[in-house]
Amino acid sequence: MSDFAAMECTHGETTMDGFVAMPEGTGPHAAVLLFPGATGTGPTFEKRARELAALGYLAVGINVYGKGADLSSEQAAGAHFMALLQQPDEIRARVLAWVDALAAREDVDAARMAAIGYCFGGKCVFELARGGGDVKAVVGFHGLLETHAPAQKGEVKARVVAWCAGQDPYAPAEHIDGFRAEMAAAGVAHQVTVFSDVQHSFSDPDHDGLQPGIAYDAVADAVSWAGTVALLGEVLAA
Repeated sequence: MSDFAAMECTHGETTMDGFVAMPEGTGPHAAVLLFPGATGTGPTFEKRARELAALGYLAVGINVYGKGADLSSEQAAGAHFMALLQQPDEIRARVLAWVDALAAREDVDAARMAAIGYCFGGKCVFELARGGGDVKAVVGFHGLLETHAPAQKGEVKARVVAWCAGQDPYAPAEHIDGFRAEMAAAGVAHQVTVFSDVQHSFSDPDHDGLQPGIAYDAVADAVSWAGTVALLGEVLAA
């Protein structure tokens, strides 16, 4: 990641670190927060950050576990993931802290920000939206959809987009239906797309076959990414 700049964000006693992919020019830039899956960042995640920077966005790859968290193995990362899942209010608070940290940067146009998340990162961006984070849109790829505190009418500022897998054991059909109902009840501008025959982590070849129910799908990956780029072009336009 030698071509990335460092960035930190503090919430309470927790300091979180991330990396920044810088676009050309002096800014202020439209910006996108990227939240990875439970095991942290990887080559495909970093590739997406670079692609966003090439499109003119300041892209920030996020760590919500805390600076120095051991993500060296699936087991080590899983321990952090499970511990944080037991603190849903803390998840929401940490992702909102990242929104504030991004908005405070002099090279960012705080009126043109969005967030993207994968798997656990999808849960993070949906919690960001439910918590009233001041971004134009959040996009979740095969994200975890359940919440401890559903969206409330008038509190969600972001357009919410969910790219879902019809064969996802971590976000099954009943979760997708519940998410749709939650967004509709809260009057949220939202779009839920289900790729009926694909599995969890369909957008990430780095995790292909990692566990049963996890598989990369090139078509779902291409379609969901193209749709996301189009959405960002609309909502983050100068």
